Amino acid sequence: MPGGIEVITGSMFSGKTDELIRRLRRARIARQEIQVFKPSLDTRFAEGKVTSHAGTEFDATPVERAARIRDLLQGSTTVVGIDEAQFFDMEVIGVAKALAERGLRVLVAGLDLDFRGEPFGPMPHLLAEAEHVDKLHAICMVCGGDASRTQRLIDGKPARYDEPVVVVGASELYEARCRLHHEVPHV
Repeated sequence: MPGGIEVITGSMFSGKTDELIRRLRRARIARQEIQVFKPSLDTRFAEGKVTSHAGTEFDATPVERAARIRDLLQGSTTVVGIDEAQFFDMEVIGVAKALAERGLRVLVAGLDLDFRGEPFGPMPHLLAEAEHVDKLHAICMVCGGDASRTQRLIDGKPARYDEPVVVVGASELYEARCRLHHEVPHV
């Protein structure tokens, strides 16, 4: 089978990890050998699992750097899952490309935009390298329309532009918003 990269992207709460897990479960049914990796800084849920906000989960190995994915890859693996790819260093791009070129199916899930509404880490490059891209949408918490942005909140108010880009959290810090209702004060 030819290898390739599939990217599942969108805002927080759009179902990216659920879709990743759905594809991984289908690969398991097809008796394919699977390994899943996630960044070790994502400690929101179980350490050795990829877990969606809806509660679905799949076994995963936390790694600090993308290069560790290559180091830990078993020879029989045919499908590699990478969740929260936006948190990895830029080396994840080369790792995904190399695995795909070796004939592996590489499933990548991650935010395409940070809380500012700007391209997030290695994701733009992974989107460009992918054979298949699915952009999922959540529901805007203001108007109920399609949400493509992630709104960070601090004490219930939109985070300012100069806040740190990486702050790991869930619904206590973030909500989905459409373009119109996404706010990033530049004060």
